[in-house]
Amino acid sequence: MAGQNCLITNEWICGEYVRTRGQELTDATLQHVGITLASVAIGLLVAFPLALLARRWRGVAGPVLGLTTILYTVPSLAMFSLLVPVFGLSVAVVVTGLVLYSLTILVRNILAGLASVPEEAREAARGMGYGPVRLLFGVELPLALPALMAGLRITTVSTVSLTTVGAIIGYGGLGNLIYEGMHSFFKAQVLTASALCVALAVLADLALLLLQRLLTPWARAGKRKKEAAS
Repeated sequence: MAGQNCLITNEWICGEYVRTRGQELTDATLQHVGITLASVAIGLLVAFPLALLARRWRGVAGPVLGLTTILYTVPSLAMFSLLVPVFGLSVAVVVTGLVLYSLTILVRNILAGLASVPEEAREAARGMGYGPVRLLFGVELPLALPALMAGLRITTVSTVSLTTVGAIIGYGGLGNLIYEGMHSFFKAQVLTASALCVALAVLADLALLLLQRLLTPWARAGKRKKEAAS
């Protein structure tokens, strides 16, 4: 009875809401995760060749970085509104908008990571017969991983947050519940959906941090050597 009363009295924290709306929360969370993963993955696929073009031809770097920065400054409501005539009221509007927002962070971090690779490492690889492609994937990208992963973490966390704006067209994942709860002033729904959104962002960041540690074991070894030397 006390649990049911929290729904009647419209409490912020209400276990009965979680129990009775479990399927609704699960569906919204899965949609949120799906949109986030698709947006970040496509953003990375687009940002990588753009970063390589910007590094290869200096004349391209300015326009690429300038355009991605301009796109990042467009308000999300305006961005989605501009994309609706192109894609209609579909999830593609949200994914495309989030991909465009991700480019400025990903392109810059990929460029920063590649620029941080020591020139002597490149020269040593060339001396061993590495061609451009093998040099990129076998030497430069592994050494650029810390900067690349930092950008990927920032992009993922911000994408989790921005996905909620997709609620304006019905594809906002947990944002749909937040949007509906705010309109009806349903406190438990707003707080629960918001808490799940924050939890997704934290879990995604921790997962990417763990992946970075697994992919860069030499970084931990170097840190241990420094600590031992000190």
